[in-house]
Amino acid sequence: MPTLILVRHGRSTANTEGVLAGWTPGVALDERGAAQAAELPGRLAGLPISEVVTSPLQRCQETIRPLLDARPELGPHTDDRIGECDYGDWSGRKLAELADEPLMQVVQAHPTAAAFPGGESMRAMQHRAAEAVREWNARVEREHGADAVYLMCSHGDIIKSLVADALGLHLDLFQRISVEPCSITAIRYTRLRPFLVRLGDTGDFASLAPREEPPSDDAAVGGGAGAP
Repeated sequence: MPTLILVRHGRSTANTEGVLAGWTPGVALDERGAAQAAELPGRLAGLPISEVVTSPLQRCQETIRPLLDARPELGPHTDDRIGECDYGDWSGRKLAELADEPLMQVVQAHPTAAAFPGGESMRAMQHRAAEAVREWNARVEREHGADAVYLMCSHGDIIKSLVADALGLHLDLFQRISVEPCSITAIRYTRLRPFLVRLGDTGDFASLAPREEPPSDDAAVGGGAGAP
């Protein structure tokens, strides 16, 4: 079965403003995010990518554009099922103010019970994304062979939920996973089990150094802005 390369979109204007974007239209990459996207073709130069599938949201489309410009033979496919979690009424709100919402504790500690007002549940988010991957695995293998490599450009919570699915982790544990902007995660699928072979790889270890402010105990809903 194929190997899936999961790319989180580059840093967005919503990331730097501390806003939970969700499906809010018009959320673009910021200057750093555009630079991260520009480096993507070089980081992936050694990979024979057979297909590119992307979230329909602007920040993912912008992230993948330099790769598609470098490899014009890769006509992209858009799949709504790997679009961001629908945060409903939370979309467009500041994460700092959402921290005081009672639901945020549920999102952090018991995401299988979390359903966003006017949006979707985190269970539904994981289910649709995992179904998309399984269908694309079958299609890519059928059209390109069992050793094929393909790429999906998606979002923090989506990628974390797919990693949890691959590892057989309960969704309630997925907040323990971190994927920074424009990081690369790779899952090799086989007949009996998936193998997580890369997780949140940015090629930059500076984010592991001690920070002036200690990291929060809470997971960054939506994926966060990455290292300062």
